[in-house]
Amino acid sequence: MAANDRLIWVDGALRPWADATVHVMAHSHQRGSLVFDYMSVHSTPRGDAIFRLQEHVDRFFHSCEMMGLPVDQTPETLCEAIRETVRANPGARAVKMSGYFASVEIDVVPVDTHVSIAIAAYDPKADIAERLPRASPAKARHLKIWIEKVRANRRDDIVSPQVKVSANYASPMTAKVRARAEGYDEIILVDEDGHLAEGPTTNLFVVDKSGQLLTPQSEKVLHGVTRSAIMAIAKADGIPVHEAQLKPDALLNAAEAFLTGTTAGVWPVESVDGQMLGGVCPGPISERLGERFRRASAGEDPEFEHWLTLVED
Repeated sequence: MAANDRLIWVDGALRPWADATVHVMAHSHQRGSLVFDYMSVHSTPRGDAIFRLQEHVDRFFHSCEMMGLPVDQTPETLCEAIRETVRANPGARAVKMSGYFASVEIDVVPVDTHVSIAIAAYDPKADIAERLPRASPAKARHLKIWIEKVRANRRDDIVSPQVKVSANYASPMTAKVRARAEGYDEIILVDEDGHLAEGPTTNLFVVDKSGQLLTPQSEKVLHGVTRSAIMAIAKADGIPVHEAQLKPDALLNAAEAFLTGTTAGVWPVESVDGQMLGGVCPGPISERLGERFRRASAGEDPEFEHWLTLVED
């Protein structure tokens, strides 16, 4: 299905892809107030299914509440709208839901507080990446990571890192551009106290030399849906996982490390600041958790079947 044939759900109606537009002077565009969530669609033995749909919708509502966006629809309505949108777009492998002030505004605080909701279901590669004027950087199998040292990007005294709002991604974008220019694939952001936080769109896990699985504390990071899935899988697999304040040395001296995210899945880290981690990449725990996460996403793990919402009734 070509992108031009795809339909986007906007405020209750499906519209052609090209018609799902917002004015360039809209508050969401000018003030960075658009809230979003991103989820994946998988082929399973029972048909196409959305991974952890309810958790993504709940996080979307939490983000909107923290940003002061009054959403008219209920979570149940939006869950069904997402399923409807995926059904209307065969071959879709991703869903992005956005909530935004579409009105043209003068002030920082919008007068028209109607929040439009848009739901797009699409194939990220065929519908977007392959249509860009030049190829996107190839996704590395194993990551070369740079710990950001210029700015403390994750601090809840400005905008909480737990809010998926477009404004939260501007500073990490500039940091990642600098790191890419130096040959790194991804960055790890820190909080105002210098503790490790997360990547711009991923969460961080570290395996220390004693075999402990560690992840930064929830207060300083986005509540990643894949992050919580990995924590549940680790528990089911008998791997203790702990939230902790982690200084950069915890990553630099780790036996292994990986990032998690809807697009990333479980993404092993090969090196940090040019220093190799461990003896092999992916490490044994990264590989073990990554494989079970793959099976859970594909509907091949009965223990986690409840994470999948079928698109068709």
